[in-house]
Amino acid sequence: MSRSTLRRLVVSMALVISMIQSASAAEELLIADAKSQPESLTLAPGGVLIVGSASSPFVYRVRPGSATAEKFIDASSEAPGTFFFGMLADASTNTLWTCQLTPVPNTTPPQRHTALRSFDLTTGAAKIRWNLPGDSNVCNDFTMGPDKALYITDTNPGRIFRLAPGASSAELYLEHPTLRGVDGITFLDGVLYVNNVIFNKLYRIPVDANGKPGTPVDIWMDQPVKGPDGMRAANGKLLLAENGAGKISALTVHGDKATVTVLKEGLSTPTGVEPAGDTIWITERGAGKVRSIPMPK
Repeated sequence: MSRSTLRRLVVSMALVISMIQSASAAEELLIADAKSQPESLTLAPGGVLIVGSASSPFVYRVRPGSATAEKFIDASSEAPGTFFFGMLADASTNTLWTCQLTPVPNTTPPQRHTALRSFDLTTGAAKIRWNLPGDSNVCNDFTMGPDKALYITDTNPGRIFRLAPGASSAELYLEHPTLRGVDGITFLDGVLYVNNVIFNKLYRIPVDANGKPGTPVDIWMDQPVKGPDGMRAANGKLLLAENGAGKISALTVHGDKATVTVLKEGLSTPTGVEPAGDTIWITERGAGKVRSIPMPK
């Protein structure tokens, strides 16, 4: 083998190794440290990842091509123990929606005061703050509806709120005993679906001709799910993080039944999913990481 051929081979191998390392870096990102507990994430315009922390008062931002998470929202001036759950970017209004939670001291069982908050998606400047009603509540996640309203889950006591476009406070949309434990929420083909992280359920929210929601309809799944958490819709399917099973699954809904297909398993408490073209981003809360997997065809 000539020296020039050997040199080209070495250069080619180096390029391959570099590409593999770059791909690995893009597929797995540490958020601050292993204890950061990234709970939810969203994708902002330009491929910017925004990730909330369930163990600190910070929301992080990861710019495209970067392997480092920088602090984007700092709520350390709030009461001790403040942290974040749901994250949702609305590019049409340049708004980041978040769920901010603060423990109530010396309460048994533990109570939390939570708020729906919004920030400028570019600068992080604060916009709206709406405190959920009641002595204890858990603002968990949200989705944007076909009507451009924001639909918000309150895990305990079990409610869904609706924030109309341009409004600064939300109204109760639905309260029902089966919603105690409601977590992930999303629209698929104009239909609202929610899951229940306590009872491992998936529900469709029926709506009458006047737009009034009715009793949640139990969707039978062909295999059990454990700890259904973050949920988003993509390519005609529901993408679901199972925090109790360490899985990411895709649910194909047919009427009141759903077929469950496991996309990824062996994860450490996955809690959030975010579709982005041919990629699904995942928050792996137990590992302090965000990672990506291919979108199923």
